[in-house]
Amino acid sequence: MLVSLYISVVNCQIVKYSNDFLSVGVGARALSMAGSVIASTNDVTSGYWNPAGLTQQDHTSQVCLMHNEYFAGMGKYDYGAFSLRLDEKSVAGISFIRFGVDDILNTLDLIDADGNISYDRITKFSVADYGLILSYGRISGIEGLFFGGNLKLIYLKMGDFANAWGFGFDAGAKYNMDKWHFGAVVRDITSTFNIWSYNTSEMSDVFEATGNVLPENSLELTMPRLIIGGAREFSLSGKFAMLAEMNTDITFDGKRHVLIGTKFMSIDPHLGVEFNYGKIIYLRLGTGNIQLIPDLDKNKSFDFQPALGLGVRFKNFAIDYALTDLGAQAISLYSNVFSLAYSFNLPQSHN
Repeated sequence: MLVSLYISVVNCQIVKYSNDFLSVGVGARALSMAGSVIASTNDVTSGYWNPAGLTQQDHTSQVCLMHNEYFAGMGKYDYGAFSLRLDEKSVAGISFIRFGVDDILNTLDLIDADGNISYDRITKFSVADYGLILSYGRISGIEGLFFGGNLKLIYLKMGDFANAWGFGFDAGAKYNMDKWHFGAVVRDITSTFNIWSYNTSEMSDVFEATGNVLPENSLELTMPRLIIGGAREFSLSGKFAMLAEMNTDITFDGKRHVLIGTKFMSIDPHLGVEFNYGKIIYLRLGTGNIQLIPDLDKNKSFDFQPALGLGVRFKNFAIDYALTDLGAQAISLYSNVFSLAYSFNLPQSHN
C-alpha cells in the first residue's frame, strides 16, 4: 500500500510492508479470485502475477488497462500493461502501476513566524508509489514447462519531503500437465532495494519544535516472498467448465497476521474458482486473508475476505469486473474493480 515516512537514523532497514503497493494485485479476473492465479494466468497480466504465463497468450500482442479507487476515492490505483510475442518461444511485457493519494493539504506554513494564521499559505501535495515492471517469458525445452522473470523499477514520492528509488527482480515458472496447472513465483528474489532521500529544509523547524529527530537518507530492503499454486480444469456439462486454483504466499520477514504465522515464516493461503460458458461468459469467486481472530477472552473466530466477479470475452475484447473486500474483521471496505483488455496480432518479421 502507500509507503510510510520512516523517521529513523538507521542506515539500512528491513521493512515488513515495504513496497506493499505491488502486492495489491492487478486485473479484475485475478482480484475476483482473491489473487489465486499464479498457476493459471495466461495473458498480459502475467507480467505482474507470473511472467512465465506470458508465453501462453493467444495473440502476438495484448494490452490491459485498470483503474480502481480505494477508501471512498481517496486512494487511486492505475495499471496499464502491454505484451508482445518476440518469436515462437518468447514473449516480452511491460507493466506500469501507480497508487497514490492526491491533493493532501500541507499546513506546515499555516502559522507564520508572528503566530498569525493564514489559510492562503496552505498548499497541496501528493503521496504516490510508481512501479515499472519489465517482463520476459520463455517456453523451455521440456514439454509443458515455462519460465520467466521481471525487472522492477520503483519510484516513491512524498511531495517535496521525501522520495526513493528502488529496483528488484522476480522469477517465475509454470508447468502444465493435461488439465492440471502448477506455478511458482519468487518475488524480490534478491531482495528489493529502496534508497530514500529526505528534503529536511521544510521540516526542520517543525521537527525541532516538536522534539522529533530529522530523518537521514537510508536504505530499505524488501525481503523475498514465495508464492506457489496449483489449478485444475473441470468439464461440467455441454459448454460449461470450471477452473479451481489454490495459492499460498510464504513470507520470511517475521510473523504476520495470517492463517499460519511463525517467527521464521508466515503462510497465507487463498482460493479461487472460475466458471465459464463456452469461454465467453465467466463467473468467479474467491476468498483470501484467511485468519483466526482472537477476542478479549482469547477465543478465536474464523475470518476471511470474499471476492466475486464477472467476465465477458467477445472476439478480441475482454472486460472483467470484481467486487473485493479490503476490510478486516467486522469492517467491510468493498471496492468495485473494472479492467479492459484487447488482443491483436502485429506483423512480425521472420528471419
